Amino acid sequence: MKKFLKARLLTLCSLLLLSGASVANYDGDRLLGYWFTEGNSATVEVYLKDDQYFGRIVALKESLFPAGHESGLEGQPKVDRNNPDPDKQSQTIVGLNMLRGFAYMGNNKWKKGKIYDPENGKDYDCNIKLKDDGSLSVRGYIGLSLFGRTTIWRRTIKPS
Repeated sequence: MKKFLKARLLTLCSLLLLSGASVANYDGDRLLGYWFTEGNSATVEVYLKDDQYFGRIVALKESLFPAGHESGLEGQPKVDRNNPDPDKQSQTIVGLNMLRGFAYMGNNKWKKGKIYDPENGKDYDCNIKLKDDGSLSVRGYIGLSLFGRTTIWRRTIKPS
């Protein structure tokens, strides 16, 4: 009888732990969807892959190089020209993964991820926080979060 009760108790505890994990994942999924970056210059789709959160640029306010651009690429789609990897410099900005590997930490916070800035071709450590007003506080930094820059993103719908 004692073995039976121990087995039932162990099963019950396991179920409670698993249900708690799924609730935590559900809370983390509030990050999923489409977000305007600060200044509405880009739309980023945040998605889940292998229990980590990623974000790719799905639209740009100005997706083509403007007339008279010094690159001579006027009228062509903007590419990742500043990427330190020459093989990636011809990749279009639309479709580029700029958020990588975020984990939900609870309390509307995602950490342990990286953000890529196509304007300078650099990766930064990054923390994301969902604020009470529904916007995202996205902080990229080097080393300590104290030394970084925060931008505010606002939720939007899928671009057409």
